Amino acid sequence: MKTKQITTKDFDAVKFMRDTRDKIDAEIQHMDFQELKKYFEKKQPKLSK
Repeated sequence: MKTKQITTKDFDAVKFMRDTRDKIDAEIQHMDFQELKKYFEKKQPKLSK
C-alpha cells in the first residue's frame, strides 16, 4: 500500500504575486500617465550592455 506524503509550503507564490499586485495597484491608483511612466522607469532594473 502506498502512503501519501504531506508537504508544507515554505513559500506561496500565488499569495506573493497577489499581494505584490495589490500593493502596486494601491501605489499607482491615482497617477496620471506621466507619473506612471516615471514610476515604472524608476522601478525598472537597469540593464548594462
